[in-house]
Amino acid sequence: MNTLGFLLDAIIWLVIGFYIGRTFGKSHNLNFARLVTILPASIVTGLRKAGFKLRAGQFSNEEELRDAVDQASQHGLVEESEREMIQSVFELGDTLVRELMVPRTDIVWIEGNKSLRQGLSLALRSGFTRIPVIDENLDKVIGIAYVKDLARRTHEHRESELVEMVSEHIRKATFIPETKTAAELLKEMQRDQIHMAVVVDEYGGTAGLITIEDILEEIVGEIADEYDDDDLEIEWLSETTARLSARLHIEDFAEKFKIDIPESQREDVDSIGGLLAKTLGRVPIPGSTISIAGVKLTAERPVGRRHRIATVLAERIADEQETLLEQ
Repeated sequence: MNTLGFLLDAIIWLVIGFYIGRTFGKSHNLNFARLVTILPASIVTGLRKAGFKLRAGQFSNEEELRDAVDQASQHGLVEESEREMIQSVFELGDTLVRELMVPRTDIVWIEGNKSLRQGLSLALRSGFTRIPVIDENLDKVIGIAYVKDLARRTHEHRESELVEMVSEHIRKATFIPETKTAAELLKEMQRDQIHMAVVVDEYGGTAGLITIEDILEEIVGEIADEYDDDDLEIEWLSETTARLSARLHIEDFAEKFKIDIPESQREDVDSIGGLLAKTLGRVPIPGSTISIAGVKLTAERPVGRRHRIATVLAERIADEQETLLEQ
């Protein structure tokens, strides 16, 4: 692959200028969208002011272009954040998909035999507009369900939401090896207009899921959710109810509520979010509930682009017997 040509033609102008502005502009303020949209022009202008003419054959290798960007930055003609962005673009050629993907354990999925109503319910609760559809297990992804397809079908045929299955309204899934580079995948996604791909390991099993936003975020950095409160650990709402950070350590939770969590349930997990996922056997979404050692735990709102659960509502219950409620 011609890394230099790909960088100049596909990444700087198209990806940074168009995709990032379009993708993050939907969920973040207008000033940010405008800023990232003009970055390519400002970078190129800075290089030109530094004495570099961006014409075909100007740079014979990647290192020369890196040096050009560094010199423009040293002269104050290219912002440091822009320089870092360009360097991140170069690094995509060495970054493997498995380093950026959503791991298998964090994938929100649905069985193909679920009804359209169940599919739409999962989409609304999880916040995802595209959901992998499986057959027997997660290693058998049969397609991708688009919320707009399910919604259109139920709108045009009301009876379909109960009598038709999700598997009847799926789109073809794209499968890629976990060893593919992010730069190669981004180019393929651009060419084939693919938004999401299922990542498989060397044995053909599902290793994870990756979207075009996962790759773009590697360039611009993670965008914090405006409602994400990193300082919250535990907030008592009453004597028996508290809001917990999903990252709160299990031992701290047990201490605050003066309960004893069996070792078998604590094994391999450290946080409240991890405890929810392990007990449920799948990724928790808003409304997912379990009860453990006399405390009912309910997943609340998701945050960030990947919609991870941020807070959990903990409430003491009268029945000390542990009960697992359906997600």
